[in-house]
Amino acid sequence: MIAYIEGKLAFKDPFFVIIETNGIGYQIRISLQTYSLIKDEEKVKLHTYLHIKEDAHTLFGFFHIAEKKIFLDLISISGVGPGTAMMIISSLNAEELSRAIVQEDVRTIQSIKGIGLKTAQRIVLELKDKIKKEPVGNEALLNLTKSSHNLIRGEALSALITLGIAKNVAEKSIDSIIKKEGDNISLENLIKQALKTA
Repeated sequence: MIAYIEGKLAFKDPFFVIIETNGIGYQIRISLQTYSLIKDEEKVKLHTYLHIKEDAHTLFGFFHIAEKKIFLDLISISGVGPGTAMMIISSLNAEELSRAIVQEDVRTIQSIKGIGLKTAQRIVLELKDKIKKEPVGNEALLNLTKSSHNLIRGEALSALITLGIAKNVAEKSIDSIIKKEGDNISLENLIKQALKTA
């Protein structure tokens, strides 16, 4: 219904953005991959997907069309809803996920928070042939940038809580990763690692 939205980036965090265009602010859920690519921009264009259910209409946005395509592939699988699909593409970029599926690397997919063995196997089984025919390419690779320690910790904590992880569990995981990796770890990398350990 809405193929893309282009406009001023009025608000952004690792979980969602608000894009203002023609006096209307569109709230759009995004992945960490998209956040990493748009966070320094003032004006953006996101490819969108409108998910409609009885109690909510939710817009999902993607910087690259490849990320939108893999998201649509994921939600076509029984048992994988938009929230789960966003968790998956926040943990692995389009190229990493495609590679894992084609190589039948169930363990990598299962390492994502909330993905069990059966779901990981179903993703591989149902998408392997489709992705072999239409490779995603590497255009969704992360563009990692550095942030200050306190800001990065706060944003990572906020994102993990929004994704449904308990605050105390998220804090423990984040602090452990920062201690191990140092203050120069990127926000995206910190959240990705925390999703695997929280």
